[in-house]
Amino acid sequence: MKKCRGRPKCPRRVEQTPDITYFKPRGVPLADLEVVSITVEELEALRLVDVEGLRQEDAAIRVGISRRAFWEDLKAARMKIALALSTGKAIEIKGGNYISADSADNSESADNIKEKSENWE
Repeated sequence: MKKCRGRPKCPRRVEQTPDITYFKPRGVPLADLEVVSITVEELEALRLVDVEGLRQEDAAIRVGISRRAFWEDLKAARMKIALALSTGKAIEIKGGNYISADSADNSESADNIKEKSENWE
């Protein structure tokens, strides 16, 4: 088991968890494929920036982390997706350190989340 060094990652707020968690190249048996895994929070970073068109700073506030931490999640997700697409690997979405935005404490307002994320930077 890999030991973590330094400060542990704080959980990210995820608004949408995927229904489909596996993608593979067509016509290639799964047994013959290597798999690239991305976490749910990395997928959320991609969704917020590339699908919803948010700036990284605004997306980081919605996820509840610093802009730098968000950038690292986004960078990792883009690298993994590009690797899988360019080399014909399967993509698996699993795991991570996140909380569902629905299950988050409803007493927290958007202002509190923004204030917390600014203090984390």
